[in-house]
Amino acid sequence: MIAIVDYGVGNLFSLKSSFAAIGHEATVSADTAVIRRADKLILPGVGAFRDAVRKLRESGLFPVVQEEAGRGKPLLGICLGMQMLFERSFEDGVHEGLSLLSGEVRSIAEAIPPDLKIPEIGWNSLRFTKENPLFGRIREGDYVYFVHSYSAMRSTDVIAVTEYGAELTAAAARGNVYGCQFHPEKSGAVGLAILKAFAEDIE
Repeated sequence: MIAIVDYGVGNLFSLKSSFAAIGHEATVSADTAVIRRADKLILPGVGAFRDAVRKLRESGLFPVVQEEAGRGKPLLGICLGMQMLFERSFEDGVHEGLSLLSGEVRSIAEAIPPDLKIPEIGWNSLRFTKENPLFGRIREGDYVYFVHSYSAMRSTDVIAVTEYGAELTAAAARGNVYGCQFHPEKSGAVGLAILKAFAEDIE
């Protein structure tokens, strides 16, 4: 069973529908027992890092996600959910993340030319920097959908980048922990193939 962690932030039901479209049941839950019983976890997120981490802590699920990942359970963070997997974010101050991936989250303004719009919104292609089973069903150069103003930087766990005036982190992984800065649930057939790989090819 795949559990989508419900801590009050994220596009939960479009994710649930995406898994249904590939033949997998995903349960949206804030129940610690359900999350611990799940075979795999999805950590979604939209909005600001500080508020999302606060809500994850207030829900009591912050240590649960850390513990389940530490036990080897596959975990996929999406968009802000991915950013929360890193050590810290510099969005509106300095805020500690789950520290499941190396690196920190900073404004893309630090990397891209000043004439480019922030946030980056729209379709962009992927370039793989490491082989990973998360991308076993898609091809390098495939397009996915981004909406973000912040990006993981100074990370040794990057597995894919995208070009937006500079190379920005598109995905990262360490062991059983995976993150996508883009939205697979909004990325058509390519995004569904990534979710299918997570559901079926990763143990």
